[in-house]
Amino acid sequence: MAQVNLDDLEDRLHQGAVQALEDQPGQSFDRTGLEKLVWNLLQKEAVILPRADEERLVQRVVYRILGLGPLEPLLHDPEITEVMVNSPTEIFIERQGRLERVEARFRDEQHLRQIIDRIVAPLGRRVDESMPYVDARLSDGSRVNAIIPPLAVRGPALTIRRFSATPFTLKRLVELGTLNEAMARFLQACVRARLNILISGGTGAGKTSTLNALAQAIPRQERLITIEDTTELRLSAENIVSLEARPPNIEGKGEITIRTLLRNALRMRPDRIIVGEVRGAEAFDMLQAMNTGHPGSLTTVHANAPADAIRRLESMVLMAGLDLPQPTIREYVASALQLIVQQERLPDGSRRVVEIAEIIPEEDDQGRLRPRLIPLFRFERRGMDAQHRVVGAFVTLSAALASSRALKRIRRVGLSLKDPLEE
Repeated sequence: MAQVNLDDLEDRLHQGAVQALEDQPGQSFDRTGLEKLVWNLLQKEAVILPRADEERLVQRVVYRILGLGPLEPLLHDPEITEVMVNSPTEIFIERQGRLERVEARFRDEQHLRQIIDRIVAPLGRRVDESMPYVDARLSDGSRVNAIIPPLAVRGPALTIRRFSATPFTLKRLVELGTLNEAMARFLQACVRARLNILISGGTGAGKTSTLNALAQAIPRQERLITIEDTTELRLSAENIVSLEARPPNIEGKGEITIRTLLRNALRMRPDRIIVGEVRGAEAFDMLQAMNTGHPGSLTTVHANAPADAIRRLESMVLMAGLDLPQPTIREYVASALQLIVQQERLPDGSRRVVEIAEIIPEEDDQGRLRPRLIPLFRFERRGMDAQHRVVGAFVTLSAALASSRALKRIRRVGLSLKDPLEE
């Protein structure tokens, strides 16, 4: 018996299913109905295949029509946190913090481009030669980045960062080992006491998850405005408005930046403003909002240490084009922020809050305020175990914590570090 080419058979089944759908425009097919249609087409092929191959073939055809092709099984695996398509035949995933290659593949570049278009089209986004990269999201909130030739030399590349189906809370972060209970109780009290908090860390360190968890501790009666490049936060607040930036259209017009949205948010009567990430001139507007009646605001920034985070903020304020002197910018930072939460992805793939530092305004020789960092909590690494997992412990710097302004503020508003963590 001649060997069956499964790729060619898949193409024929796909074409037959699409033709059947076009021939019956008034009839709607759900996933079950489409599977039945493909099974019928497969029986007409009169080929003999193992049952497992038949089931995989039918699912692949259904995924091509309704979903994201070979990525669908990966996106249904709850343990996979990132999917990285380097080329049509090279797909990697991140599972429990570790990268591994999978057997899934696209037929060719055109197939991969079709899937990218299927992702971005419902959002009004595009990716073509005039705009060869795009940020988007899936219906479940997963973040998507796609880039195509000529910028991507080896062909289209697609990266999908998935988010947990269960929203992150501080209690869940404790269970995952991101921080310990003492740190979580302290951060929960700081959020309720309306301290301005900056979450800092590298790419993939878990900043957005921690931001989401901190925001869950905000009292439900407060009005929140969230501002993001691509919507990722999933908050359970009752009074919330979510804003999303918009890229320019094909003529290069119509762009709405985070900075524009931040200025507009100030007119929307927010109790707190949450910015997914500050990357540029919007840092100045964020600091102003924190300084002028919106305490308890939260945001994230890319930086490798709390001191680096402050320097990055200063550099981004310079991008606002206001020609402010460096000492004035430092005064803005020193008076606006009270806390920096530094997060890191460790070599074993785990995410840890490696430092919580308080920002204290202090005077320099000229009497101007500048930010001084005082660590309150740390994660101390002590090596690797036999399974190549990082060994370490969270440490409370008790003397610094006992005299911290944050703790005094917490007690002044009647809160306690003994309050139970919210579910």
